Amino acid sequence: MAAAPVWSVDPRTGKQREQVAVEATAQEVDAAVRAAEAAREALADRAVRAAFLRSAAAGLDAARDTLVETADAETALGQVRLSGELARTVYQLRAFADIVDEGAFLDVVIDHPDATATPPVPDLRRYKVPLGVVAVYSASNFPFAFSVAGGDTASALAAGCPVVVKSHPDHPALSERVAEVLRRAAAGHGIPEGVVGLVHGFQAGIELIKHPLVAAAGFTGSVRGGRALFDAAAARPVPIPFHGELGSLNPVLVTEAAAAERPEEIGGGLAGSMTLGVGQFCVKPGLVLVPSGGAGDQLVKSLADAVAGTDAGVLLDHRMRDNFIAGVAERAGLPDVDAPVTPGEGGEHTVSPGFLTVPAAKLTEEGDHDLLLEECFGPVTVVARYADEQEAKAVLSRLPGNLTATVQLSSQEAAGQGRGPELLAELTPLAGRVLVNGWPTGVAVAPAQHHGGPYPATTSTSTSVGGTAIERWLRPVVYQNAPEALLPAELKDDNPLGLPRRFNGRLER
Repeated sequence: MAAAPVWSVDPRTGKQREQVAVEATAQEVDAAVRAAEAAREALADRAVRAAFLRSAAAGLDAARDTLVETADAETALGQVRLSGELARTVYQLRAFADIVDEGAFLDVVIDHPDATATPPVPDLRRYKVPLGVVAVYSASNFPFAFSVAGGDTASALAAGCPVVVKSHPDHPALSERVAEVLRRAAAGHGIPEGVVGLVHGFQAGIELIKHPLVAAAGFTGSVRGGRALFDAAAARPVPIPFHGELGSLNPVLVTEAAAAERPEEIGGGLAGSMTLGVGQFCVKPGLVLVPSGGAGDQLVKSLADAVAGTDAGVLLDHRMRDNFIAGVAERAGLPDVDAPVTPGEGGEHTVSPGFLTVPAAKLTEEGDHDLLLEECFGPVTVVARYADEQEAKAVLSRLPGNLTATVQLSSQEAAGQGRGPELLAELTPLAGRVLVNGWPTGVAVAPAQHHGGPYPATTSTSTSVGGTAIERWLRPVVYQNAPEALLPAELKDDNPLGLPRRFNGRLER
């Protein structure tokens, strides 16, 4: 049977643009993984690694116009949004090059023997080494930042791990062009081009997670797809780490005092956040707890005015469009659910934003309304109207893990008066990033960033954004009583590489 073709499709029309490739066979996946494994040694030199990452960043920057044009044709996300996302991706590669140069990620710790300790301490020298080939599963909604050259790939390469990327079917042409930029950058530093492999096709993704030379995986996508791969990673004869981002509701709690203080500001801010990128951000606020009556009504009216004035938009593909239309219709059909602005079908290829309201009491116990506690991908949010603090707390207690949780406080509450500290403590168990008087859309690439959360937001406690994302692809190893002549340079007493380390209990920079 001939391999299935891989087409680039225009989501604005649903028409095929060009045949990009064919779906990879099991043999081709095997060849890609083995080529990546063969490139491991070339990544061992940190200076070469850092130079490669910087060249990759420069190559993407140089090809900006072509890449953005290709991405827009396949995703309809718009050139402004995509230019910003590409700039973020370029910055991220350079940031990881700086991390590689610094060397702190190796976590070097050296303890000399101490016979006086109880029990006695032998000579111990610890650092971290790369795991091996990493499988990266691209996301649909971030064709640059969570795709071929995105955070998983950048952090894995920085750790010294080659990658094989399973492209997303929504942007295969862009995937090929970005992979080519990375391979050219690798070749310029004597690194085999197989250091960045690329495969297409659903079955190729299954073969990839099962390959015995794949040592870890990173995934961004749906709960269903991510859980299937997570289970496959765990069921292997040798299970591997699977760092998956699966789904998030990203709850927002608006206090009564905040609603009274600035209803228009909060309503308008919520509208902007939930419709940003046609609601296709993984941190879109999907459930908002707003007080019943009074100022809460004014906030909802402000939200309705802002959302009603937002244009219909194109989703990433027609399958997502169909799922969105069906999903909002099912939710809107539940008892006591209203739609002040009805979300759903826009034009032939678009969807219209909107939001639903429901009494929060409907969400405090298990039942049909639990559907409202599941992520609906697209420009819609659910506003749950709570009667009192206990009712809001009861809803929060039923939520699954999230990437973010947000609280909108009044100025007095934000100053530490009232329940501000208590509310922060209530939200902390729910998410990896807790926001005060802001909106979750937009994930800064910064050393302190954490993009992850309790399951199902992610399948591990690590982050996929920020410098510590590199930790996912490393494992610690300790050498005990190893002669100095046998030690790697990172662990020698005279520190020939100038690494930050902890030496006999003292931090050296």
